Amino acid sequence: MQVKAIAAVAPDRPLEPTTIERRDVGEHEVRIAIKFAGICHSDIHTVRAEWGEINYPMVVGHEIAGVVEEVGDKVTKFEVGDHAGVGCFVDSCRECENCQAGLDNYCLRGNIGTYNAVGRDGKPTAGGYSEQIVVDENYVLHVPDNIGLDEAAPLLCAGITTYSPLAHWNAGPGKKVAVIGLGGLGHMAVKIAHAMGAEVSVLSQSLKKKEDGERLGADHYYATSDEATFEDLRGHFDLIINTVSANLDLAQYLSLLATDGALVQVGAPEKPFEVPPFALIAGRKTLAGSMIGSIAETQEMLDFCGEHGIGAEVEVISADQVNEAYERVVGSDVRYRFVIDTATL
Repeated sequence: MQVKAIAAVAPDRPLEPTTIERRDVGEHEVRIAIKFAGICHSDIHTVRAEWGEINYPMVVGHEIAGVVEEVGDKVTKFEVGDHAGVGCFVDSCRECENCQAGLDNYCLRGNIGTYNAVGRDGKPTAGGYSEQIVVDENYVLHVPDNIGLDEAAPLLCAGITTYSPLAHWNAGPGKKVAVIGLGGLGHMAVKIAHAMGAEVSVLSQSLKKKEDGERLGADHYYATSDEATFEDLRGHFDLIINTVSANLDLAQYLSLLATDGALVQVGAPEKPFEVPPFALIAGRKTLAGSMIGSIAETQEMLDFCGEHGIGAEVEVISADQVNEAYERVVGSDVRYRFVIDTATL
């Protein structure tokens, strides 16, 4: 099947319209008509070859929401007409210790990315900036009917990227949780942590998004440009989720943790961290990382969002606005996730 798409053709050139081929539906596969595709900063890093070499042309997009249009003969989990999503990976080895334990996002042999990877058929994978996608049913998610597909698309990356550490480190009633940054990831962290029952604070450079933060569920909002913030909140938080990709002074933020607290990194800074040992030793603190979530946990997150009526804050754009949107993402000029309406391809 030939379908319309938007492709990156070089690291320093705009994305452009193209057509790509999608394979026939296999017996355990589903074909999804993509309705909306979120723009993640990871897409931009990849398109611009900032994270390694790329085989162009390439179609990115791993925040995919749509409707099932065809199912293979042996598919049991989906029916035509179901609302469905696809996230950051479309397969894994299924055999390693982590896959067997339901941690396929940490597949020891490396899972197969939704784009910029090679699938089991030996062909490059192509992502959600397109009209259709064919994926094994075991790597497709059910999207609750009460979440609009435009608001659901970013949940497949931004949602699970923040839900996973919040769940793993037991955010909930009685826990003080801080979110560094109120962007595409941060706004989801605030919504989810609030729904989990935690006391939620936002740590942002300034107070310009304070009203938004409180509307999304933050109980407190602090400016990190104010030195008093780090003095007043020393030893205050049980959990800090760092959603930004800037190179911060982590010792400063670790000082905000209570004894046995954890700072979890989900953003991907350009340069390595520098962490003084005593920033961890003094207080038995943990500096950790978290990468998306397993397929099972992603479904858990979607069900949770359905129960609590949580979707992403989105700005829906047409296909011809993608290059402008990329520049706005880099300039932090979006509240809080761009989503492509694939009907405009």
